[in-house]
Amino acid sequence: MNFTPIELGATIIFAIAVLHTFCTSYFESLAKHSARHAGLWHLLGEVEIVFGFWAAALVIYICLIGNLQEAKSYLNSRNFTEPLFVFAIMIVAGSKPILHFSTQLLHAAANILKRLLGIRGAPPLYFLTLGLTPLLGSLITEPAAMTLAAFLLRDLVYRHRCSKSLLFGTLGVLFVNISIGGTLTNFAAPPVLMVASTWGWSSGFMFSNFGIESCIAILINALGATLLFHRQLIEPTTSNQAEKIPLAVIVAHLLFLLGVVIFAHDPIIFIWLLLFFIGYTTAYPKHQSPLILKEALLVGFFLAGLVVLGGLQGWWLQPILEMMSPTAVFYGSLALTAFTDNAALTYLGSLVTGTSLDFKLALVGGAVAGGGLTVIANAPNPAGIAILRSHFPGGAVSALYLLLAAIPPTLVTIAAYRLLPI
Repeated sequence: MNFTPIELGATIIFAIAVLHTFCTSYFESLAKHSARHAGLWHLLGEVEIVFGFWAAALVIYICLIGNLQEAKSYLNSRNFTEPLFVFAIMIVAGSKPILHFSTQLLHAAANILKRLLGIRGAPPLYFLTLGLTPLLGSLITEPAAMTLAAFLLRDLVYRHRCSKSLLFGTLGVLFVNISIGGTLTNFAAPPVLMVASTWGWSSGFMFSNFGIESCIAILINALGATLLFHRQLIEPTTSNQAEKIPLAVIVAHLLFLLGVVIFAHDPIIFIWLLLFFIGYTTAYPKHQSPLILKEALLVGFFLAGLVVLGGLQGWWLQPILEMMSPTAVFYGSLALTAFTDNAALTYLGSLVTGTSLDFKLALVGGAVAGGGLTVIANAPNPAGIAILRSHFPGGAVSALYLLLAAIPPTLVTIAAYRLLPI
């Protein structure tokens, strides 16, 4: 492997950043016991800050090894469309009318399920949130589906006092299901989007090769979590009929959401739509709630840092992928998602020339199957963390417990992708 001093330093900084994500709860505990520097420790305990913080360290390192112009040239060469899109879609999808509309649809579906199965309580709604919302990711994109599901689960699960197993078990299933839920089309999942145009993969191709397997895995994961935690689930006490939001307001929000999704690859247009959306909610505040600007900014900062740090990891990632067989690529890419974003992984794999269709399917399959193992594995994961983090012990999500919780649904996904003769 050939590498430059900048690439080697970038990989060392990247490794430190990955280790930092496993230590955020430790920094939060330091903030509680060290009043003098509590602000600094709390900052380092914010998982969304991690990659942005170490990306700044990388820029300083490039300036020291090279010069300021070299650092500026590198930053200008990076594509920040994905962080900007996640920032925009989180704000729109997390608005009150969108959440109200989604909640009403899920409650209606849950009531039908209750009548058909003769079940009472919250389990049907929990099952549909983990089973149906991730599939919407293939239409409204994975970041939007993650935002909706996280807010719905916040009200259904996380606002109540519950066990650590329920907290992390639900999060693990959510992350895995969202990661594979966007594979029914060629534009919704970041790792698929990175290769779809290069390899000529259409939505029909994606559905025929991943769609049925992904649906089966999602439903099994959602059903398994529901059966495991059904005794701990509590029916929401707030009435969904408490406030009537006019249909015109809901339609306006849905149109903004649709516009951002359609122009997901055109930052000038979707940021323009976002500014109009913010203006609209300010002009008509009656049926609005405060927009999640802070959470969206933190997630965008996290992903932008990952873009900066990930851009210099190709010197060791690409040679590893080139020497693997299709089976090794599947499990190798799955394992590598613990250390890098799965979209960056598939992009690097698309640069390998002369690969077979089996190699390509294995690369994407492994990348999306491992998308729930860590916070950095899939771009929408930080959005879920930003919305739900405050409900975890100490206000921090343990990376180790998340990894352990995501392993069972990941194994189900592996079985669906590798064993089902579809």
